[in-house]
Amino acid sequence: MSESSKPKQYKNSFLNWIEFRLPIISYFEKEYVDYPMPKNCNYFWSFGALATITLIVMIVSGIFLAMNYTPHTDLAFDSVERIMRDVNYGWLLRYIHSNGAAFFFIVVYIHILRGMYYGSYKYPRELNWILGVFIYLLMMATSFMGYVLPWGQMSYWGATVITNLFSAIPLIGEGLKTWILGDYTVGNATLNRFFALHYVLPFVILGVVGLHVAAVHVHGSNNPDGIDIKSKNDTVNFFPYMIIKDTLAVCVFGFVISAVVFFGPNLMAEVDNYIPANPMVTPSHIVANWYLAPFYAILRAVPDKLGGVVLMFAAIFILFFLPWLDRSKIRSCNYRPIYKWLMMLFFVNFFVLGYVGMLPAEGIYLTIARIGLIYYFVFLLIVTPLISKIEKPPQLPSSINEVFQKGSSVESIPDRKLVK
Repeated sequence: MSESSKPKQYKNSFLNWIEFRLPIISYFEKEYVDYPMPKNCNYFWSFGALATITLIVMIVSGIFLAMNYTPHTDLAFDSVERIMRDVNYGWLLRYIHSNGAAFFFIVVYIHILRGMYYGSYKYPRELNWILGVFIYLLMMATSFMGYVLPWGQMSYWGATVITNLFSAIPLIGEGLKTWILGDYTVGNATLNRFFALHYVLPFVILGVVGLHVAAVHVHGSNNPDGIDIKSKNDTVNFFPYMIIKDTLAVCVFGFVISAVVFFGPNLMAEVDNYIPANPMVTPSHIVANWYLAPFYAILRAVPDKLGGVVLMFAAIFILFFLPWLDRSKIRSCNYRPIYKWLMMLFFVNFFVLGYVGMLPAEGIYLTIARIGLIYYFVFLLIVTPLISKIEKPPQLPSSINEVFQKGSSVESIPDRKLVK
């Protein structure tokens, strides 16, 4: 064995025994202890860790809930009530799981919007962005199937409305819908396969998250100024600096989600879902989960059913191509004076779409949804590719260390000429 391939030596002989056979300890030291992080990373960089921890909590709580859940149309609603009333701490498990899903999306949305604002999707991190969008798609599919499992009124009719969308696809629509449902209508076969997929998909998400993290570590983390690491002066070790920051973020996050679980567990729940599913009674207003509402608003904003389905899926899949739509060489919006405000308007527009997606598709709400739909696609397909031709950003600082010493804002760095 050559000198370079010899395993690292530790004081503990047992650790040396493991390291010689499986160098996992040195791997974690390299990737999670000595790993160099840009020293100007702020608390927005803690949301990746929050998302991972929330995913693990969701998987663990889901396993215990699955032990007491019965995936049958005659028994599902009652089995959920039994979990809430008779299973030891079943109420706590269910509230952690249901509210955890909502907070999981909150964390991931912040993580995505941070990546968009600071240009984390640009070269050489395109694949990492694609993996992140794929995780987002898996999350939406998993949450939708989980929404159906309590078998309340909103569960049944939500499943009916969403699965009916596939019937709008020409030629294969009806067959695809029947294949997804396992029957001609939402029923026992649908509930069984949704339960199976809802149980399995989180483990798939966990695997893709592993690839996502591995991809981050290949080229290193982006930073608020979008500047590449030039030397050790630009970085700090992941431990203890980022670990302390992430720990504080986890504590605050845990406090917030605990407050919701114990004092407002039904804050984000639908009242109709506490009524057993009844195919003969349609709720007055069928709504999607709030974290799917922006795309539901896009769907309803289009009068044509097929057109709405196409635009809804296009609004999601267009995110895969963002690294190639944005042609500016500047990563961070901190140094893009025009695009920064248009990006912020895009964020506001996305939240407005989510708000009107929870309301009836009529009157002013329908008009707002259509305006939001137009801006969503105009921003991504027209503004993002073309803005770099008219925008004149300032010259970037020479290093992260320079920004860190003088302050993270563009205004604090004197004598910055415009980039031609």
